[in-house]
Amino acid sequence: MSNIFRIFASLKTYKVQQNNKNTKMKYTFSASTVTGGNAVFPDQLVIDEQAQMVTYRKKKLIGYDETTIRFSSIGSVSRSAGLLFCDVTIETNGGVTILANGFSRSDANTIVNLLNR
Repeated sequence: MSNIFRIFASLKTYKVQQNNKNTKMKYTFSASTVTGGNAVFPDQLVIDEQAQMVTYRKKKLIGYDETTIRFSSIGSVSRSAGLLFCDVTIETNGGVTILANGFSRSDANTIVNLLNR
């Protein structure tokens, strides 16, 4: 029972930064550290409604990889659900594919809904 509690306690929720000037917000989603490939450095998606951009960050031992895409360049957004966690796939019009894995179902649904607006 304690292992299950630790799994769900390690789930990170997203944080929202609201800009006082507009109702546009900046959402930051972090993947769970329980999933494979995310044990030390979890995937992170930042959706900035004001700048109309989505940023994918994958940290490494030294530095990080970062990909930034404008909303107008997004061709499709999909999610694939596993037993506990979901993967989010973002494809651009130019052929670039981003696969961010290890998000909770609610976070994945929120990401897909924000990007499909």
